[in-house]
Amino acid sequence: MSNNILFIFEGPKTEKSITDNLIKFFVNENTVITCAYCSTIYKMYSDISADQFLDTFNLVKDIEANKDALKDYKRSDFAQIFMFFDYDGHATNASDKKLNDLLDFFNEETEKGKLYISYPMVEALKHIESYDTFKDLIFASQDFENYKKIVSDNCIETFKHFHLYDIDTWKTVIKSHLMKMNDIVNDKYQLPISIIDQLTIFSKQIEKHINKDKTVAILSAFPIFLHDYYGNEELIKRIE
Repeated sequence: MSNNILFIFEGPKTEKSITDNLIKFFVNENTVITCAYCSTIYKMYSDISADQFLDTFNLVKDIEANKDALKDYKRSDFAQIFMFFDYDGHATNASDKKLNDLLDFFNEETEKGKLYISYPMVEALKHIESYDTFKDLIFASQDFENYKKIVSDNCIETFKHFHLYDIDTWKTVIKSHLMKMNDIVNDKYQLPISIIDQLTIFSKQIEKHINKDKTVAILSAFPIFLHDYYGNEELIKRIE
């Protein structure tokens, strides 16, 4: 059984910077190979809709940016596929119906792959302006195009540069985002006691924020992936 894991990112730079540092401390039990889809999750919806039997690995292997990284691999070389994309509510082809369908379709890491969404974008991981306000931190859809600059200008300095995160920084951001996830779903700003799936998180984002006032609650995909990967008890043991 292969111990390779394939990470598929929306873009080729920021997510890879996060992962290159993350695997120094987590998920280093396996070999992680990374590649990029180089477009939004909504473009992937078009590809999947056109061919329901489309193989996720072959889809990304055919992309020019991945040809060198994946040239020596075949699908059977990977035990699991994890996909990290942005909510990207500002995209011209954005649709909550499409995203719901994609989260339902990509729900098994050993088959088509498992999809994780950052709200609104990958920079959410560092978007902690203060520990007192993070619980209620939201972002309006009309400002999505300015999000990266706003995060950089306002986040706590320790979180600004992903490649400088040490184990204590990771523990802090993981705890913060898991507590935020639990608050979004269960109205409890504390560490969760069980795994919460992506469709449940998305439905609560729609109910509490997207349909209510066109905002999203800031939430990163990476801590939630780690929660699934290790399980609730093991991850909490690792971050406490």
